[in-house]
Amino acid sequence: MEKSLTNLKILTFLLFIPLITWSQTSVSGKVINSKGEGIPFVTIVEVGTSNGTTSDENGAFHINVSKLPTNLKASFIGFKTQTVTISSASDIVISLVEESVGLDEVIVTGNRAKPRTVLDSPVPIDNIGVNELKSSGQTTIDQMLTYKVPSYNSTNQTISDATAHFDPADLRGLGPSRTLVLINGKRKNQSALVYINDTPGKGEVGTDMKSIPTAAIERIEVLRDGASAQYGSDAIAGVINIVLKKNVEYTNLNVNSGITTKGDGFNIGADINSTLSIGENGGYANFTLSYYQQELTNRAGSPGGDGLFGVIFGDDAILNGTLPWLQENPDMGMTVGQPEMRKGEFFYNMALPFKNDSGEFYAFGGLNTRKGTSFALYRTPYWVPDPYNLLHDAGTEYQGFQPTFETNIQDLFNSIGFKFDFLGFNADLSGTYGMNSVDYTIGNTLNPDLGAASPTTFKAGGYSFSNLIANFDLSRSFGQLSLALGAEARKEYFKADAGEPDSYFGSGAQSFPGIQPTNAVDEDRTNYGVYANLDWDASENFLIGGAIRYEDFSDFGSNSAWKINSRYKLGSKGALRASYGTGFRAPSLHQIYLSNIQTLVSGGTISNQGTFNNVDPVIRDGLGVPQLNAEESKNLSVGITLKPSNNFSFSLDFYKINVDNRVLFTGEVGFDGDNNTINPVEQILNDYNVTSIKFFINAVNTETNGADFVASFSNIDFGGGSLGINFAGNFNNTKIVGQIATPQVLAENGYDIFNRKEQARITDSRPKTKIMLGFDYKLNDFSVQLNNTYFGEVTWQHATDPAKDQTFSGKVITDINFNYNFSEKVSVNLSINNLLNVYPDVIDTKGDFVTDLGGRFKYPWEVNQFGFNGTILRAGLSYKF
Repeated sequence: MEKSLTNLKILTFLLFIPLITWSQTSVSGKVINSKGEGIPFVTIVEVGTSNGTTSDENGAFHINVSKLPTNLKASFIGFKTQTVTISSASDIVISLVEESVGLDEVIVTGNRAKPRTVLDSPVPIDNIGVNELKSSGQTTIDQMLTYKVPSYNSTNQTISDATAHFDPADLRGLGPSRTLVLINGKRKNQSALVYINDTPGKGEVGTDMKSIPTAAIERIEVLRDGASAQYGSDAIAGVINIVLKKNVEYTNLNVNSGITTKGDGFNIGADINSTLSIGENGGYANFTLSYYQQELTNRAGSPGGDGLFGVIFGDDAILNGTLPWLQENPDMGMTVGQPEMRKGEFFYNMALPFKNDSGEFYAFGGLNTRKGTSFALYRTPYWVPDPYNLLHDAGTEYQGFQPTFETNIQDLFNSIGFKFDFLGFNADLSGTYGMNSVDYTIGNTLNPDLGAASPTTFKAGGYSFSNLIANFDLSRSFGQLSLALGAEARKEYFKADAGEPDSYFGSGAQSFPGIQPTNAVDEDRTNYGVYANLDWDASENFLIGGAIRYEDFSDFGSNSAWKINSRYKLGSKGALRASYGTGFRAPSLHQIYLSNIQTLVSGGTISNQGTFNNVDPVIRDGLGVPQLNAEESKNLSVGITLKPSNNFSFSLDFYKINVDNRVLFTGEVGFDGDNNTINPVEQILNDYNVTSIKFFINAVNTETNGADFVASFSNIDFGGGSLGINFAGNFNNTKIVGQIATPQVLAENGYDIFNRKEQARITDSRPKTKIMLGFDYKLNDFSVQLNNTYFGEVTWQHATDPAKDQTFSGKVITDINFNYNFSEKVSVNLSINNLLNVYPDVIDTKGDFVTDLGGRFKYPWEVNQFGFNGTILRAGLSYKF
């Protein structure tokens, strides 16, 4: 951690280095539609240069130009691209005519050499503006993307320790680890948490998408294609590039609130975004402050019995009153739903031009801090006694207790850099620091082994991950050739801090024994990479390009990836496109070094389970588990884009992704039932006083086949207003190819390290089908969006018995959002999420209490389509000044 803080201080110091400004001409104006209304987020580029900007939420823009007069090109979805000649520095008005949709947006992700439109791109990319994100009615970026991008999925988790505060998210069903997240084109750090509970994405590490405030975002570009050859590790499924706001004409204040129709889950948030002009040459600093808090929801089951402890419904133990607590508490005291959370955020995005027309200094990033409370399984009075009255008042009947799992999460991201001319190339030299940490407090619980001396709150330790990145990128066009070159050096740090001794003494605190000193970690690694990207516009219609990247990691060695792609325009009506490439994902430091003890349902009972890290001799030597190595992939994509008319566009892309040597988190490896002999696994269990063990290993190959389609209609005259229709979907299927690579020692003793339940978590825990149908209607100052999202079926598989599997049917979630502008500066909105109050299918235990943990869960939790909060009402107010 000291190394990370030192690096952070260096980067922070650089922010205050005296900067030279330069006399490039700054011009300003506004982009309007045929009604004279400002158009937000229009891309404006000075023709023949790399100078560019984006209009703010009201259509206003500022841009540095190389000379006057000059030509500006303005483009945006739903409007005809316009090039105008300007000769003055202010009061410029660019009027755009509504025309095409979907394919004429300018995007920067996926091509380092020069921006292209969605139509020009040889790979599929979604470009989603912040207003479109907000129209989903959701409150966090991961949830907004879930309801706007068919191949993206993220759902709230519950009773899953810290995972409940991060919510694993993935693209194309390939798991959280295989989607790279960028901010303004710079790599965002991963979170500190490994998802080790029974949720989608188990055993993987993702990016903390909740750490980025919506108010700071201009748009999000989602590259739905493997891009390791361009961006490095983690980009097997694709890339999400979050583009921050630059200049905005007004300061924008938003206040919003919501609650479920059951009266729980109340939330409230506020944010403010504004831009300060710096100097006389177009310098700016955009700032965002945000606050949000939410209360818990509870959708626990109420079985009237407790299968986890052998007390089934109708059992005499209940009828004759020997367990009256169950009669009084049919939900067994559980709280199953979204956690409590409070978070505050600060983000900024700034740029200062040089004096001599040769570049600019830029900096962007932010800090997110949030505290959350989720819950563990309720400790019933017949499960854990409290003879010393630690958690209940003296003289009162003991009612048991539900431990809380409290997190303190910090996420910090900062990038600084210089853009300048270098030997005729556009050069970008930058440094990026990212850090994510999570500290645990276990509350409302006790450590039985400490007796009357047990605390009821424990500091259980925590994890942190950080990286320090240096990038040097060059790009240049030589006529029809576009070349990009670059190098990257990255240092990563992973740390696990032990909890206080009381938290892990003996069997440890109930629900989560603290991180022990033997599980403490302070590890780092370095990697260096170089890449080259070449595109050739062989003709006006035909583009062919390729990329290659080489990286070397200090812990496991080197890896290379390459990619070729092509696009052929069908005149102005569309294009054919295809790409093929290889990719890789380095095992995260977390997956290599994580070890801990958890209280879980294991071996049909509740007990402590041990995770051993990949460098532990117990695993490497005792069980023959090999060193973790990089995953490797092959990615094929073929598609077509069509624009048969000005108001209609369509794209269809097919893909096939093979991932070899996937890093997986094994299932439970425990006692084999033979009491006469002790095998190597059982010796470990006895030595460490656990009932089962888990570890990380490269052991499975997968194949994913799928298709994405997007259809957009716009500017349909309807009832005196304008109607837009969006229809999009994703179909995917992942299967395991070949055999699970079980180490010989385990295979010889009959162990299945990745059972049916764990395999289904890869293949069936996310919907294989997701279809969206949305309507956007605007009439003067009123607008309404109606969105329908079909989440396809998911399947939970029993570990050993196929007869106990359950498939949860597909459901349609309907959301509606109303917005009214009282004036240019004041607007209100009302959203109803899940209008028809749709819930997932109820769990059918089929005689297996582990399926619903003895009836504690009513709805599926290990596989999850869209959560189970029901209908949510939200309202908001926006004010510009």
